[in-house]
Amino acid sequence: MTGFSTARQYMVDGQVRPSDVTDDRILEAMLTVPREVFVPAGKQALAYLDLDLDVTEGGAVRRCLITPALLARILQAAEIKATDRVLVVGCATGYAAAIVAHFAAEVSATESDPALAAKASAAFAQLGIQNLTVKTAAAADGDAAGAPYDVIVLNGATEIIPTGLFGQLKEGGRLVGVFGLRPPPRATLVTHSHGDFGHRELFDATAPVLPGLERVPAFVF
Repeated sequence: MTGFSTARQYMVDGQVRPSDVTDDRILEAMLTVPREVFVPAGKQALAYLDLDLDVTEGGAVRRCLITPALLARILQAAEIKATDRVLVVGCATGYAAAIVAHFAAEVSATESDPALAAKASAAFAQLGIQNLTVKTAAAADGDAAGAPYDVIVLNGATEIIPTGLFGQLKEGGRLVGVFGLRPPPRATLVTHSHGDFGHRELFDATAPVLPGLERVPAFVF
């Protein structure tokens, strides 16, 4: 095995499996997708560490690949089916979307930073992933033109209720991500059923907040 493939195996065996991830499709995708392709050249040695990996190369707004274990856990909670259309919000350089593309029918991804969206497109082309597209859009906007979706995945956290994204879910659809509406932040599953949206908190989790989904500062006298 090459150095990166060995690191990939260690990531799955040392980070993902111990986090109670048992979905073989997720494990196989994480063993297959080269995470280093989605990381700046100078940080590739960090590609498989258990951290939120900044991929902005000094950009004004920090954008990250969330930790592998957290990504795997929220994808497992989403229960993505082979026939599902999935939207990944705030994809950064596209790693999370590439993982989902291995077991979903069709994946769309959005990223607010045009430079990162271009890097994601280039990575998808390099890896020959054909059921995946990316567009530049604010996290809160999602992808109304492509809606409705079976599943929406937040590649990061939100500090507000993303009602615009809820409206892009099909009946029976699920949205999953880290909600930091109040401490402590928790991974949360939102389901669309009979015109209403139910929330189920899954586990405590932290992730960088996606641009545009930050809490509005309260006015202080």
